[in-house]
Amino acid sequence: MTTSIDKSDLQRRMHGALEALKHDLAGLRTGRASTALLDPVHVEVYGANMPLNQIATVSVPEARMLSVQVWDRSNVQPVEKAIRSAGLGLNPITDGQMIRLPIPELTEERRKELAKLVGQYAEKARIAVRNVRRDGMEHLKADEKKHDISEDERKRLETEVQKLTDDTIKEIDTAAETKEKEILGK
Repeated sequence: MTTSIDKSDLQRRMHGALEALKHDLAGLRTGRASTALLDPVHVEVYGANMPLNQIATVSVPEARMLSVQVWDRSNVQPVEKAIRSAGLGLNPITDGQMIRLPIPELTEERRKELAKLVGQYAEKARIAVRNVRRDGMEHLKADEKKHDISEDERKRLETEVQKLTDDTIKEIDTAAETKEKEILGK
């Protein structure tokens, strides 16, 4: 008896949700400089909307400072404007083709807002994982109906899918908890 459910595909999709969460969390400010902080910034240059890392080099010269080396002098103003309007709470200081971004200390209110955002990102990832589980369970029931697998086989595979789901959600919770502690400074 063969089954049309592919556990490695389910695992890949669940871990995709986890990786998306980790990417989202990397973009949240914690009071320390990180190049990932500028990942969501897109700049309007050359008649297109481009990610910042495609028109400049972002580096961390100090713990509380980011530097953006713009490759083309004509793009310095658009880059500065894009950083200001990105809603990151950063105030760019332009020096020729170099833009310095001091990372201000987070206020308690902003820390709480960011911690809430972590919770929202984590819940979005949990929902994505549960949707993958639901798809897997529906495939198993359909296979049983078509007599591709037995009831016992379906139950055994459902248990495996549930375990995979539980493990992935545990990883999501751990990642969110770690980021929340980092933001709140605990």
